Amino acid sequence: AGFVDPLAAILIGFGAGIFCFFAVDLLKKVIKVDDALDVFAVHGVGGIWGALATGLFAQEAIRGLPATNGLFYGAPEQFGKQVVAVVAVGLFAGAATWIILKLIDVTVGLRVPEQEEVLGLDSTTHGEAAYQL
Repeated sequence: AGFVDPLAAILIGFGAGIFCFFAVDLLKKVIKVDDALDVFAVHGVGGIWGALATGLFAQEAIRGLPATNGLFYGAPEQFGKQVVAVVAVGLFAGAATWIILKLIDVTVGLRVPEQEEVLGLDSTTHGEAAYQL
């Protein structure tokens, strides 16, 4: 992101790898959600972390814009703004997804056969596993 220095970017990327890896395990093994191709675990969790991390590591000196320091550089309000943004985007995306899924359900149907669901949609629909864990 254009608001953090290279070291912070490396830390953000390292954190994203860790958080996304454990999110895949958590969703599949603990919560038992079949997240097709692990889309939420990778993109959702990675995006949330990236947005929040910007609120932690942002530096005014990087872009030269006033009032853009993050929490670690003396501006906790920026982290708060990032939290509000993550919640707002999550609510919007959740509501839009719910509407789209309801429309699909009443038109062509939403569920797959139970056997395909048990085997997992990665292999039955896409013909591959997202990750071999």
